[in-house]
Amino acid sequence: MTSFPALVLFDLDGTLVDPAGAITGGIGRALSAAGLPVPPAAVLDSMVGPPLGQSLRRLAAVPEERVAEVIRLYRSEYRERGMAASRVYPGAEALLGRLRERGFRLAVATQKPAPIAVQLLRVQGLSGYFDSVHGAELDDTDGTPAAGHGKIQIVAAALAAGAAAAGGDLPVPAMMVGDRHFDVEAAVHHGIPALGVAWGFAAEGELEAAGAAAVVRSAEELEEHLMQLAGMAAVAGPAAGR
Repeated sequence: MTSFPALVLFDLDGTLVDPAGAITGGIGRALSAAGLPVPPAAVLDSMVGPPLGQSLRRLAAVPEERVAEVIRLYRSEYRERGMAASRVYPGAEALLGRLRERGFRLAVATQKPAPIAVQLLRVQGLSGYFDSVHGAELDDTDGTPAAGHGKIQIVAAALAAGAAAAGGDLPVPAMMVGDRHFDVEAAVHHGIPALGVAWGFAAEGELEAAGAAAVVRSAEELEEHLMQLAGMAAVAGPAAGR
């Protein structure tokens, strides 16, 4: 069995788990319950990925004084119905299992509040595959990321945890897998490659424009690219021969 000293960071919604309308439908129902206009479906789709408060303000024109209320309504329904309604994307769990067997370290880096991400992984039967889970703070009731909890900082925390688990040296290579430009941009910021998945919520060309090393269309294709990146870096990277 070939073992690669590699760390793979996965986004969650739109990458590993299909919300199956739980997020977009939940946002729409929360807005409706608050007596606020519900945006068109395309706008709701674009709200998957960034911090919810930012999307509510920028895309749904929710007044500042109503943002916390809408977020509370959304989160309540998401816990009650949304998590169970979500579905793991085809081939995702099998891919995680194969990566673990090959020695990859796996982590989640999501802008979803970390405690909710942990609960979603548990509900979907994926929690056992990950060494660590990183996300926003749960008390972010106004939807604005706390200092140090934007996507760039979340990825930084995941990389640091990977380094600590490896005894202080970051496993080489590290890479990011995600479905939105936020994921790719955070990876680029940290100098690691990002693989985009075409089955998520990105607009046409979004991932390529953000600097994705490749955009894949199946779990099998994703696995091929991860193996190639790990193999290339294992030979040419600074940890070669270690």
